[in-house]
Amino acid sequence: MRPIRTLQTAAVAALLLAATATACGSSGSGGGSAVGGLNPPDLKAPTKLGATEGSVNLIAWAGYVEDGSNDPKADWVSDFEKSTGCQVHSKVAASSDEMVKLMKTGEYDAVSASGDASLRLIASGAAAPVNTALVPNYKDVFADLKMQPWNSVDGKAYGIPHGRGANLLMYNTRQVTPAPTSWAAVFDDAAAHRGHVTAYDSPIYLADAALYLKASKPGLGIKDPYALDQKQFDAAVALLKKQNADIGEYWSDYLKEVSAFKSGDSVIGTTWQVIANLAADEGADVKALVPKEGSTGWSDTWMVSAQAAHPNCAYKWLDWIISPKVNAQVAEYFGEAPANARACEETTDKNFCTTYHAADSAYWKRIAFWNTPIEQCLDGRTDVKCVPYAKWVQAWTEIKG
Repeated sequence: MRPIRTLQTAAVAALLLAATATACGSSGSGGGSAVGGLNPPDLKAPTKLGATEGSVNLIAWAGYVEDGSNDPKADWVSDFEKSTGCQVHSKVAASSDEMVKLMKTGEYDAVSASGDASLRLIASGAAAPVNTALVPNYKDVFADLKMQPWNSVDGKAYGIPHGRGANLLMYNTRQVTPAPTSWAAVFDDAAAHRGHVTAYDSPIYLADAALYLKASKPGLGIKDPYALDQKQFDAAVALLKKQNADIGEYWSDYLKEVSAFKSGDSVIGTTWQVIANLAADEGADVKALVPKEGSTGWSDTWMVSAQAAHPNCAYKWLDWIISPKVNAQVAEYFGEAPANARACEETTDKNFCTTYHAADSAYWKRIAFWNTPIEQCLDGRTDVKCVPYAKWVQAWTEIKG
């Protein structure tokens, strides 16, 4: 396996910021202000496809649209172009906010959005509903990825699942004893490793704190870590401000996290499976797990622009990227569980899907996938307003400051 995160050049590494997955977090870079409530415009999905337009413009996380130029062994674009006649033009985005901003220009046909961007794209009218019947490979997508809160609204699909991953607790097995089983190790008990605790650098990390509070302070009544009323939100912010005193560094570049665990600068904190694998391969004494409270995670979705100039090529791309062989290639290169169940038959590492829990539905039930916080509480409450994403961005600046 050679995931995107093992590329050597500084230029490529710089693109792998925020949760690209990883993939695939969000930063306060602007252009992606949260929506107040979810009232998407009444857009229609196509009922049939027409002739391909000859090209397609994509926004993607690094490692999702590879044509061999970064790594000769990673090329699933060239065969797509030959098969469909659609020439691929892609732009790598470094954050979910950048993706939202770019999609709103109307210059792109499709985007590999994470859950902390997808509802913003839907509510703003930037993303159109998707007719899954026009994507033949959709039938083989794992059932627990279909029609989820981050990729559908009111029974309408707004995209095609691409891949998923969990945010894990990683620790140095020599420095952290006994082995942790709870997120308390990086929150209430973080002082035990003061200066050597690491956390993911993104406003969406507030959901990790909320997930822990859901279990540790049930009186707060948190049901969904992405649906926080003001009291719940304030509790999560307070917990992260307290944690800040024990943080050695926040990470967004996976290479720095691997280096920190190898050197001992970090001994415990959040990670991804691919980072844990890489750190262990490079000699770090680490293990990673989903703690007893569960965890947050990402599930990326290919969404089509409501203003797509090349919708037919965009639909061809959606079907191609989740076809078994290609979805397997992307998953192994990037380091995530594939969306297509048949992709597990195509991976070069026959243990890959076991390592990444691709078909383990019980595992994924413990993961609260990233979603976009909005005023209309995602947990169904109507008697209060929830804190929207823009306020999460502001709070994250205060937490780190």
